[in-house]
Amino acid sequence: MTIEEEIFTKAKADFSKISKYGFKKNQTLYKYSENIMDNKFRVDIEINQDGVVKGKVFDLSFDEEYFNFRMEENIGSFASQVKEEFKNLLIDIRNECFIKEYFLYAQSNRIASLIKEKYKSHPEFEWEKFPGFATFRNKDNKKWYGLIMNINQNKLIPNTNGEIEIINLKLEPTEIENLLKLDGFYPAYHMNKKNWISVILNDTVSDEKIMNLIAKSYSYTVTNKNNVKNEWLIPANPKYFDIEKALKENNIITWKQSTNIKVDDLVYLYVAEPYSSIMYKFKVIDVNIPYEYQDENLNIEKVMKIALITRYEKGKLSFNKLKEFGINAVRGPRYMPVALSEYIKKLK
Repeated sequence: MTIEEEIFTKAKADFSKISKYGFKKNQTLYKYSENIMDNKFRVDIEINQDGVVKGKVFDLSFDEEYFNFRMEENIGSFASQVKEEFKNLLIDIRNECFIKEYFLYAQSNRIASLIKEKYKSHPEFEWEKFPGFATFRNKDNKKWYGLIMNINQNKLIPNTNGEIEIINLKLEPTEIENLLKLDGFYPAYHMNKKNWISVILNDTVSDEKIMNLIAKSYSYTVTNKNNVKNEWLIPANPKYFDIEKALKENNIITWKQSTNIKVDDLVYLYVAEPYSSIMYKFKVIDVNIPYEYQDENLNIEKVMKIALITRYEKGKLSFNKLKEFGINAVRGPRYMPVALSEYIKKLK
């Protein structure tokens, strides 16, 4: 690793600040020069449009490039002094013209920013031996819901090489099984593979998809009052919303929230005619999302995100079956009767 790579790792160029620092743009490069060592040497710095920094040192007495300070072994005291002043200039440029980033790759840093915005969680670098490993914790109870790591990709993909960053997330085993069939998903590195999965952070999987999965993982760290999961029976009218089409596009959907539903609650969706059956079971992964919508049939002020867990065959949990458990109408959100919940859990 070069001196420049070492200093500017996890730093992103802010080109507005680069110009203010004194860099001059020449086509696609930003260039800056400064004398060091009592004007005996000159440092030339170039930054390309991708933010990559390269520097050269020139001995002004001989008008030629000076290389000795880059030697890794047997470096003399004079060359060491040149190296120190070169590094100090680079560090000053980094501090004044670059934005500190937590991770090596763009998607990793975007995801960290989105997590910070949504869950008020900062990455925690807990291991001196693994400085690129960072946990994300629920700020209320300190439980993990994510772990970003930089590893060699051969730990996930045989016969490959090169550094990658991944995020480990906790999900339902059945969902993990389905996700592993898709690009970008791998059996969890260094964690329980039944309950955790690794997602590569190289834009193979979209930010939106990863954030939806993070919401599910986060839900495992959330407990409601008295640590009780509530179960709800909620109606859906296919005349107004094609839920099956929505679920083909994404197993996480947004739904009107009109009750005191909490993260981690379970929702059984009763689909009206022509189905007249409970068709789906969801887990609530996000709540109290502001939303404004109104027409002659519907008024929405807030919504929630629900993640599909189970589908039920049409007629298996028909309205006639629900009557056996004391349900004579499903006009709005209501608690699930305990007996019906127990009956459903025994279904295969």
